[in-house]
Amino acid sequence: MDAYSEIIHHAVEAAGRSVVKIERLDAHGKITGTGSGFFFSSDGYLFTNSHVVHNGSAFNVMLHDGSVYPATLTGEDPDTDIAILKSTAFDFQVAQLGHAAALQIGQLVIAIGNPLGFQHTVTAGVVSALGRSLRSETGRTMEGLIQTDAALNPGNSGGPLINFKGEVVGVNTAMIRGAQGLCFAISIDTARLIAAELMQTGRVTRAHLGLLLQQVNLVPKLRSGLELKNKTALFVTGVEPGSPASKAGIADGDIVVSFNDVPVETSDALFRLLDREKIGQFQFIRVIRQSRLVELRVTPVARKAA
Repeated sequence: MDAYSEIIHHAVEAAGRSVVKIERLDAHGKITGTGSGFFFSSDGYLFTNSHVVHNGSAFNVMLHDGSVYPATLTGEDPDTDIAILKSTAFDFQVAQLGHAAALQIGQLVIAIGNPLGFQHTVTAGVVSALGRSLRSETGRTMEGLIQTDAALNPGNSGGPLINFKGEVVGVNTAMIRGAQGLCFAISIDTARLIAAELMQTGRVTRAHLGLLLQQVNLVPKLRSGLELKNKTALFVTGVEPGSPASKAGIADGDIVVSFNDVPVETSDALFRLLDREKIGQFQFIRVIRQSRLVELRVTPVARKAA
């Protein structure tokens, strides 16, 4: 094989057997939906999407060798489209989790899943953009997404997006129908945070601002002039009407650079700061507006369950 093919082959070898097909069953045992998932712990916990498991009464997971095992739902978070299943399976591969913060635009990424019923399908592409926000079909805003042109199709949902080392950098979640090369994955850094709460309590309670954000690079001249430590920041592409951000006066075109004096370079960084302790409490957010720094006061609210 050529060098490019060798890279993809070795990456898939490192992660492929951790990927499963998930069947969602109703109360009568009828299959009502399918998707993908992957093991991230040796005791049988799997990542998948909330929309893959939502409203299911029972679940089966099919391993790489075709064996099928039951699974139970540990918890789900519709706002980030992350869910955790616990399976009774054994003799499986555990995926190695990487770090999405190290991703660069143009970097090779590989998606593994079960699109349209075809088990363990592999597609490859590059990171097209970072820190994307996307409004789902249910109206939720998912933040900090990785945009890629690694092709996704129905059934890929919940499968891993991996780097050339075979490390998981994202959980595949969506593609834009009718568009070519517009596919999205949830950052594994966000997924880790969600998993910790779901495995402890079965649900997630986090603070919410109501912003649509896009990660952007800050030009050196602007950074120097405003004495900023950030190399990147979050461009506001939309503000939800009536949201805490709207009430605070944050506007389209602002660039978020810090939260409570902590520099914010990625959506994941902001997400980590918006824990449950911030709900209902005054916080300070600093934005660049017309090449000036503006500090605003915002009061996050709890995310409403979808």
